[in-house]
Amino acid sequence: MSVDPVAVRSIARLARVAVSDDEVAFLLDELNATLAFVEQLAEVNVDGIEPMTSVARLKLPMRDDVAGDGEMAAKILSNAPLAEDGFFVVPKVID
Repeated sequence: MSVDPVAVRSIARLARVAVSDDEVAFLLDELNATLAFVEQLAEVNVDGIEPMTSVARLKLPMRDDVAGDGEMAAKILSNAPLAEDGFFVVPKVID
């Protein structure tokens, strides 16, 4: 598969990227090289190979999923311009 100058301009328009006439030839070569590489990758036999999320087989540390209030309400409210009875005070905007 290869792209032509019309396709390059169409892709640029869809991506909302301004492309001058001088850049079309360069982008044409770049897109064709990328598509050739993708076609080359498609030829690799990957039957029986499990998909990976990372190249390193790491296990993330896990913790219990326990809901809590963070025990920081007073500290958070201390940053508020106005607080009352443990709540933020905001101006009334609806009658």
